[in-house]
Amino acid sequence: NTADWLWKSWAASFGQQTCRQIAESHLSQPPLDLTVKTDPVGWTKKLSGLLLDTGSIRLFDYDAVELLNGYNDGAWWVQDAAAALPVKLLGNIKGLKIGDLCAAPGGKTAQLAAGGAEVFAIDRSANRLTKLNQNLTRLNLAAQTIVADAVNWRPETLLDAILIDAPCTSTGTIRRHPDIQHLKTPKDITGVLAIQNALLNAAIKMVKPRGVVVYTTCSLQSEEGPNVIDAFLNSGAPVTRDPVSANEIGGIKEFITPDGDLRTLPCYLAELGGMDGFFAARLIHN
Repeated sequence: NTADWLWKSWAASFGQQTCRQIAESHLSQPPLDLTVKTDPVGWTKKLSGLLLDTGSIRLFDYDAVELLNGYNDGAWWVQDAAAALPVKLLGNIKGLKIGDLCAAPGGKTAQLAAGGAEVFAIDRSANRLTKLNQNLTRLNLAAQTIVADAVNWRPETLLDAILIDAPCTSTGTIRRHPDIQHLKTPKDITGVLAIQNALLNAAIKMVKPRGVVVYTTCSLQSEEGPNVIDAFLNSGAPVTRDPVSANEIGGIKEFITPDGDLRTLPCYLAELGGMDGFFAARLIHN
């Protein structure tokens, strides 16, 4: 059930055994994960869900999302457990000014706003930002949404942090979007690499000295994750990699690479229904 080019890529990056586990995870129906604004324990009980160590609430048996308890009250939003992790790498964000680049559809924007940050949500698509604003309205959260190319946009004053949710091949989400592996090719990786690098270079110009940049993709391809960060560091960019610790992401050491980056795979938490594949690296502006 896996395209040849993806199998070869994953086997090279993660080994044959893990590659097979990733492929097997794509055969199962993924559960529904929610991120709550407050009181995850209470909402887990109200929704009859499972509270993951990472803080997400997981539902295995549920009706239509709009009919779930708390939807109309804006208590939570749908967000895969892996997708909720990159924002956690920013730590305590209350009162900070943070740019969310390529922000739509807005799950991470909502996390930032719920955490008390002043959020600048940048996306080049006006239609996607309209949907993001609708979600924020339901959640009773606020962010300044800006239609712009994130590569060229600059804040009026330097920000405390930047979150780059970079365009990618999205191969970490195949279990939810199985058509991806039939639509994507290695050429698609080449097509987004320039954008990913441009976003990193732009982000450094947006943050204060000692400001934080978190780069993330929902891709399993090394070319779009660790290779991008290694190349950026080796280029002489004025940043330092800031390793992630397990206690920031629910105490799960398996999610951390030898370089200190975040890496989740679809086969992780398999006994609980798996998760999307994500990569995230945290950089400090020198």
